[in-house]
Amino acid sequence: MHTAETGREGERLAVAWLRRHGYIIHDLNWRNGRYEIDIIASRSGVLHFVEVKTRSVFGWSSPEEAMTPDKCRALLRGAASYIALHRLPHEPQFDLIAVDILPDGNADIRYTENVIQSSR
Repeated sequence: MHTAETGREGERLAVAWLRRHGYIIHDLNWRNGRYEIDIIASRSGVLHFVEVKTRSVFGWSSPEEAMTPDKCRALLRGAASYIALHRLPHEPQFDLIAVDILPDGNADIRYTENVIQSSR
C-alpha cells in the first residue's frame, strides 16, 4: 500500500471509529489556504479537531511520534480559522487517532483526547 493509500485508509477507519462511538462528523479533510484538518466532529457539545496519523507496522516511527510541535501549531491555527469562519462558540478539543495497519489487513486504532491544549 502506498503512503497516500495508507493515509486514506487510516482516515476511513478513523471516521468509522468515531461514528461507532457517537461522534457526528462535520467535515473531512477541511482546507482553508495552507491549513488542513483531517476530521472535524462533535459529541456532547464539544467540537473535536482530530488529527489522523496512519502507519503500516513496517514504518520507522509510530503514528503518535508524527504529532510534532509544528503539526500541533498548524492544527491550532487551522482550528482557529475554522471556528472564525463558522462563528462557532464551542471550546475546541484537539485529539489524535493513531492507526497502525497490520500485515493481515486489520488495524490497531488508538484514540487520544486533548493531545494539545487550546489557549482560546
